[in-house]
Amino acid sequence: MRVLIVEDEPYLAEAIRDGLRLEAIAADIAGDGDTALEQLSVNSYDVVVLDRDIPGPDGDEIARSLSQVPAGPRVLMLTAADRLDDKVTGFESGADDYLTKPFALRELVLRLRALSRRPAGGSPPVMEVAGIRVDPFRREVYRDGRYVALTRKQFAVLEVLVAAGGGVVSAEDLLERAWDENADPFTNAVRITISALRKRLGEPWWIGTVPGVGYRIQAGTAAHDGP
Repeated sequence: MRVLIVEDEPYLAEAIRDGLRLEAIAADIAGDGDTALEQLSVNSYDVVVLDRDIPGPDGDEIARSLSQVPAGPRVLMLTAADRLDDKVTGFESGADDYLTKPFALRELVLRLRALSRRPAGGSPPVMEVAGIRVDPFRREVYRDGRYVALTRKQFAVLEVLVAAGGGVVSAEDLLERAWDENADPFTNAVRITISALRKRLGEPWWIGTVPGVGYRIQAGTAAHDGP
């Protein structure tokens, strides 16, 4: 999952980002509305954590613009105001969920996981394909009933592959969804992570390489290890 944190308090934004990274969630930061809109125009996000009171276009304006985007990111609105009227206005602007400051990071993570599982078409909270079971809420992975311990980045990559339901995911898409904006587009991190992930999941290899295209979870026949 990839998240954009729109928050003008640097220490809070960095604390949220660092906490989300510990949960295998890639996160970028925008300190004002203009920067947020710029990042949203060039990056693909699953959820936007949106402070309502930010410089430039405020949270309500950004939420309204995102509500007009087909299959756009979900919006979790942050605010210091807990009055019902404020929440109603936020939802009317296009927010999908609402969280009042101060909040517990664990609650934020759970809400983000819930929102990310509600895209158009709907995905189940627990995903399973080819005997691989991924539980984003508990951050647990099982292969044919056997628990598999993964690093945070391995989990993030596997989550994207399993969500594709057997479809091919390019290295560029994996880099976009599982890494943040600081990732080098020419890095071989995706190939290295895929190789390590195959070994963690064990034989037969179920992560297949489609030469020149990307990677996918293959059901029915074991996948060949490859670059």
